Amino acid sequence: MGTGDIAIPAFQSLIDSEYNLLGLVTQPDKPVGRKQLLTPPKIKELALQHDLPVWQPEKAKSKAFLTELEALAPDIIIVMAYGQILTQRLIDIPTNAIINVHASLLPLYRGASCIQGPIADGHDQTGVTIMHVVKALDAGDIILQRTTPISPEDTGGSVHDRLAEQTPDALLEALAQLSSGTATRTPQIEEDSTYAPKLLRNDGELDFSRSATELERLIRAYHPWPGTFFPYTDKKGKTKRLKVFPPVSVHSTSHPIGQPLIEDNKLLIGCGDNSTLELTLVQPEGSKAMPASDFLKGNPFG
Repeated sequence: MGTGDIAIPAFQSLIDSEYNLLGLVTQPDKPVGRKQLLTPPKIKELALQHDLPVWQPEKAKSKAFLTELEALAPDIIIVMAYGQILTQRLIDIPTNAIINVHASLLPLYRGASCIQGPIADGHDQTGVTIMHVVKALDAGDIILQRTTPISPEDTGGSVHDRLAEQTPDALLEALAQLSSGTATRTPQIEEDSTYAPKLLRNDGELDFSRSATELERLIRAYHPWPGTFFPYTDKKGKTKRLKVFPPVSVHSTSHPIGQPLIEDNKLLIGCGDNSTLELTLVQPEGSKAMPASDFLKGNPFG
């Protein structure tokens, strides 16, 4: 059961494995782009290439879908970036286990923005957790974990891709343990848990009262999704958005908070904690991404 691109390498590893893969459950096709063309998840396309059955229930709790899934009598159900809440009836279907692959070191960062959270908070590592599914969010007993470092240059996108590539070996090891009956169950320490909520596009608005160090991490964490931006007033008096891309530089100099400053053809923004952020790549509203120095050539600020 998976929808997000992060699940594709794991799904491919199952296709290539010795296990009898019964099929894929994924989200329904959705309109995409300006023309709103109905587009299937990429993982569905992979399943069809290998002649695997695909189920796309609007609601995973629908009685018709659950009845069909029960008839398959799977030994194990694997969930990764599926995107729907699972009912107890579904959790009870497999005869061996239902397991989830989560892109953080649980109990840290339960929830949807589990990749962005550790980067934004300054952690030096993250990883994948394979755990049993229970009704509570990402709270099941842990089977195994694999860690990966977070470098000062990492973005949400680079960590996403690294975790995706790391998952197949971890998943196949967990399946081998479950098949042989040697898998351990380590309860999560509830007091250590943190929550990473689903991010929306407007969550990427930069709050310059925060320190430049915090914002630098946030800009990396939120690239490419949901992206980061701040509103500015152009020379015609209109309020527009300026999208910000990594990398950005942090300076220990003080400028008025939130005020764009042009200095030696560099775009600086004063931040909290007597710090300054230097932007290097930006995208004005209605235009393409460009070096900050090119953006400044048009005297953009009112």
